[in-house]
Amino acid sequence: MKITFVKVEVLLPEECIETLRNRLNEIGILAVGKYDHVISYSLVKGSWRPLEGAKPFNGTTGEICFGTEYKMEFRCLYEKIEEVLRIIKSIHPYEEPIIHVLPLLF
Repeated sequence: MKITFVKVEVLLPEECIETLRNRLNEIGILAVGKYDHVISYSLVKGSWRPLEGAKPFNGTTGEICFGTEYKMEFRCLYEKIEEVLRIIKSIHPYEEPIIHVLPLLF
């Protein structure tokens, strides 16, 4: 089976959504048919604990933290995923961004 498209999910602060959307759209990633800037995003809640040596964007080393962020989702060509990951990492403020890449089987 050949994978042509993947779904990308990235967890990030709300203030990064517009910048990331615009950068991805500039290189044609967010085009679907006769539309561009095509993304979905939703508010999510999460928890994390920064360990010794971490430089957390939010939270205190050694303490379990709770907060909200956004899950941004979009479809892209599999052949473009390396470029997409580079763009995400260049914009994302977290030390270790959470990025999921899921194959689309249609």
